[in-house]
Amino acid sequence: MVGAGPTGLALALQAQAHGAHVRVVERRPSVFRPSRALIVHPRTLEVLRPLGVVDDLLARADTAPAAQLHLGRRVVPVRLGRIDLPDTAYPHLTLLRQADVEAVLDRALGERGVQVQRGTELIGISDGGGVGAHVMLHGPDGSERGWYRWVAGCDGADSTVRRVAGIGWYGAGYHPEIVLADLELDGDLAPGVAHVVAGRRGLLFVFALGECATWRLLATRPCTDPALAFGQPGPPVDRSELQHLLDEAGLPARIRGVGWSSRVRVQHRLAATYRRGPLFLAGDAAHTHSPAAAQGMNTGIQDAANLGWKLALAAASTTPEELLDSYDRERRPVARHVLALTHLVFWAEASANPLASFVRGTLAPLAAPAVPVALRRRWPLTEIVRLLARFGENYRRSPISVEAAAAHTGGPRSGDRLPDATVTAGGRDVRLHELIARPGLHVLLSGDLPVPDAPVAAPPVHVHRLTRAPWTGALVVRPDGHIGYRGAPDIALRRWLGRVGAPVASTSEE
Repeated sequence: MVGAGPTGLALALQAQAHGAHVRVVERRPSVFRPSRALIVHPRTLEVLRPLGVVDDLLARADTAPAAQLHLGRRVVPVRLGRIDLPDTAYPHLTLLRQADVEAVLDRALGERGVQVQRGTELIGISDGGGVGAHVMLHGPDGSERGWYRWVAGCDGADSTVRRVAGIGWYGAGYHPEIVLADLELDGDLAPGVAHVVAGRRGLLFVFALGECATWRLLATRPCTDPALAFGQPGPPVDRSELQHLLDEAGLPARIRGVGWSSRVRVQHRLAATYRRGPLFLAGDAAHTHSPAAAQGMNTGIQDAANLGWKLALAAASTTPEELLDSYDRERRPVARHVLALTHLVFWAEASANPLASFVRGTLAPLAAPAVPVALRRRWPLTEIVRLLARFGENYRRSPISVEAAAAHTGGPRSGDRLPDATVTAGGRDVRLHELIARPGLHVLLSGDLPVPDAPVAAPPVHVHRLTRAPWTGALVVRPDGHIGYRGAPDIALRRWLGRVGAPVASTSEE
């Protein structure tokens, strides 16, 4: 894995958990600070749960955040605690710094014997003779050359892996820029509350999640330096400029100190493919967009959950190319949806277009009285979180999603995310996501069905007989929580297990 951000670390954990030997290199000599991502969505927590890191993540998080929407002269309080999402174990918004996510994932890798090699840069890749790739690295002890079966580029929007692979990078930059700063403030801002201000020139956020100071400021404004590189932290922002942003937003705060500040130009781009031979792209190396809707870190970790187990199991697959190609087939459409969503939201947040400015500066304050009423109904916030969490994304058109439904009734389809629900297994009521909360493939049998064969060696195939469930038949849940097979536990299931690298030979049941 090239890159030790959230995507690279999660990918290494997922691949290692399914039997792969992994190495993680990161060109930066130390952990990058401060964080640019601050929200973890429920779906991301779901895919990380089998890796045993969610409890540590939640211990560092705020899962009941409060906000104040400043709409003109109106201030609307909003509670963002528990949300009506019965099909997940994480029905809440989770405020969590990217740095904390990285720290937890890094520690989990270390506990599994994998140390991130920092200060080690990828400088070249050459063909491995038709299998794998020769990789040139330069680190603290000099240069080295080694052979690797797969190389995953998790190295950001300026990805070296993508450039070396010759993969196209399509999209454009935005004219507005983002200002980030960690501040010490004097004034009457309510502590422990995220303050969101909608104005004609853009949006401004102030919340107590700073790393170099108490408060983090994030604001959109017209670009001040067109020569600034996209996606890279730019020069510091003058204290007077930061104070002007607060004053313009009408917030009662004076800057006492600036811990850190920067300006960033953002872009929206998508790689032409996520795979070229033994080279793969994930996270910002595959897709980059504005931070609107908090999609970047979440989409990257979900890329990792999809790819990691496939890299680990491909060697044992009866159709390895199909298995590996399914990564691009499944995840690029998701990125297109994410790019469309973030483009729309960023336009509404930051565009200088007269219509967008009118909506922020005039319509939003007029609509302020309706916001508490809408939130009391719960479903608007529920549907927004469901959309942002990507619960509706499916892989039904994937080559490894098999629908053999003759013996199956009800429930989700092959390619769908498995929704959480209460079932009965082993004589006790249990939640489905608890049942599948460990690495491997999970066969869920409901009804009077024979037990399928299970593999002799790793990765484990866990067979669960359910005496009460929302469907009848057999489902196989992949390590990323999506259903790979739906049908009967017969020869078709055994063939599918072989295709994903879990050949069957003996019988076992849990």
